[in-house]
Amino acid sequence: MTTTLSEASFMMVRHAESREQVERMLAGWVERGWLRDVDAAFARFLAREVQDAHALLILAAALASHQLGRGHACLDLAATLADPASVLSLPPDGLSVRDVDEADHDIVLPSSVLADITLERWRAALVHSELVGDGAGSSPLVLIGTRLYLRRYWQYEQNVCRAIGQRLEAAGQLESELDTNGLRDALATLFPAPPPASAKQGDAHADWQKLACALAARSAFSIVTGGPGTGKTTTVVKLLALLQSQTLAGGTGKPLRIRLAAPTGKAAARLNESIANAVASLPLGGFPQGEAIRAAIPVAVMTLHRLLGTRPDTRRFRHHAGNPLSLDVLVIDEASMVDLEMMNAVLDALPEHARLILLGDKDQLASVEAGAVLGELCQRARKGHYTRATQVWLQEATGERIDAKLVDESGSALDQSIAMLRFSHRFSSESGIGQLAEAVNSGKPKKVASVWARGHADLTLIESIEKGDAALKALVVDGVAGGAQVSCEAGVCKPDASARHGYRHYLQTLRDKQPAHDADQATLDAWANVVLEAHGKFQLLCALRRGAWGVEGLNRRVAHLLQEERLIAATGEWYLGRPVLVTRNDYELGLMNGDIGITLALPAPDGGWSLRVVFAAGDGSRRVKWVLPSRLQAVETVFALTVHKSQGSEFTHAALVLPDTHSPVLTRELVYTGITRARSYLTIASVGGMAIIERAVDAQVRRASGLSAGFDFQ
Repeated sequence: MTTTLSEASFMMVRHAESREQVERMLAGWVERGWLRDVDAAFARFLAREVQDAHALLILAAALASHQLGRGHACLDLAATLADPASVLSLPPDGLSVRDVDEADHDIVLPSSVLADITLERWRAALVHSELVGDGAGSSPLVLIGTRLYLRRYWQYEQNVCRAIGQRLEAAGQLESELDTNGLRDALATLFPAPPPASAKQGDAHADWQKLACALAARSAFSIVTGGPGTGKTTTVVKLLALLQSQTLAGGTGKPLRIRLAAPTGKAAARLNESIANAVASLPLGGFPQGEAIRAAIPVAVMTLHRLLGTRPDTRRFRHHAGNPLSLDVLVIDEASMVDLEMMNAVLDALPEHARLILLGDKDQLASVEAGAVLGELCQRARKGHYTRATQVWLQEATGERIDAKLVDESGSALDQSIAMLRFSHRFSSESGIGQLAEAVNSGKPKKVASVWARGHADLTLIESIEKGDAALKALVVDGVAGGAQVSCEAGVCKPDASARHGYRHYLQTLRDKQPAHDADQATLDAWANVVLEAHGKFQLLCALRRGAWGVEGLNRRVAHLLQEERLIAATGEWYLGRPVLVTRNDYELGLMNGDIGITLALPAPDGGWSLRVVFAAGDGSRRVKWVLPSRLQAVETVFALTVHKSQGSEFTHAALVLPDTHSPVLTRELVYTGITRARSYLTIASVGGMAIIERAVDAQVRRASGLSAGFDFQ
């Protein structure tokens, strides 16, 4: 039965005279799915423990807890009063607030409860020495300015700021120890040729990969950020070669102990593959100890959880300040996915002398958990903010000139440790995908519309996909818009040569290339690789998990459409060609959250075929893993994949489906991340038309946090 509030009760809540009514209101929000049960339970616990707590304090405690589940590190009181509806998971799947339950006249929304509450009044209600403090003591809540934290997350922010600040303070000593002449010579060897003349994006006269290496060489904390194809992996491999060359030239004979990590198994596998290729191609001929340097750069990458050492049934790790990691340099790729709690754990486990290097795209979606660490640290990266002293030092060390517009005499210490790569080697200046990504990042819907209007060959916009399944079928089966021609001969259908691939491509490849029953294992492995490669030609991406245009609804519809085309079996949980996504790390099988496998068949002793799921080894080799379906305990069908889950992946053709109504998750960062999963072709199927795209571009993720306040550029 739905919990409601009478008009009299509502007035009591609004005037904060009854904590019991606040608790009833919270229970009603939980019933509707707007608030987590744990949030209401936390508020009830405080109310029971401290009888004189103000009703507005109890409300604030519930909302502060709820913000953690929505990615915020705290509750911003001022922002909440400005937009009360934004603090709840309300409404589901993007319905407007007025559509939630018009028949329930007793429903109470945050906008009503807080309508006449001023910031001063709310802050006054939070004055309670037992429950709310300023950081000192052990109160469960901490109020800093207008930000209300659960103590643990306030402590995480403090720890992260302090640990990064300590490493930034060491930059002066590291710079004084550098041999500038040796550094210049080493950089000249690692970067033997200037960037191509076509590299006219951002500062056309600077090699930012080279500058990034120089900046990182003089700091114990550094960030290399940039969009897809800007060369983050290439840069960090050259940086590691630079650091190892200086160490080995120092005469100790002991190379630096370097570890490579990523937040997810999928990201770790991607880095593992790309870094192995980058290390193999390093130009080390000019170094006396060239091969020793190459051998001293690791290619194995692990997840952060494995690096720190997970402990069953606890949030704590085996490595921490009392048992630090045994390393000199830690590189974390896809750092935008690292949440505040994990960053705190990493910094806590780092030895004092160790360098930390973060790689990532600052414009991508932030972590699923609370915090947007990389985004906050890099919020000024585009404009540089390098001091005149940094500009002079970089020119002396690299020979590169930094544009005067990137110089800021008041630049912070953090600014001097961040390099933004500004030229994409994946997308040319004529690339529609690259231009669209840049336009989305600009936050200007008109600029986005102008990119579509140019008719780029690598971009397709579908605005009529809601009219039945014909357009959806054309897209997912053959990768084309509804009007494209698909020719069929002898039962084999092929789209027009100019069309992008859909799922028919990998399913047909699976059958066309299937080896004979007596094939050896090498032949079967080669077949598996061909199918996995064909599957990577196309991926349907979604903004939402639920609803007709979310993963759950689209996975069912796509499976039905493929069954109609007789490309997959019509019955059974497991069938030939079923793509699956691993949703939880399985260290026994060597499979990580985010890995995608395809269901194939191996010859069985009885003369038939036995289903197996094949996964790429993820180590840069052509090896594959064959796994019995019964051993996969945490997988789901993945014809449709959320943009969040797609981070760290690339597809030749990515199709991004946007729903018919706006949702809080539809943001600039989500659209940008979806766009940049496409390597060669991008289709956006916007059920709600261009209006949904424009609104998403206008909506930027702004996570409540005080991390940036810990540095001097706030």
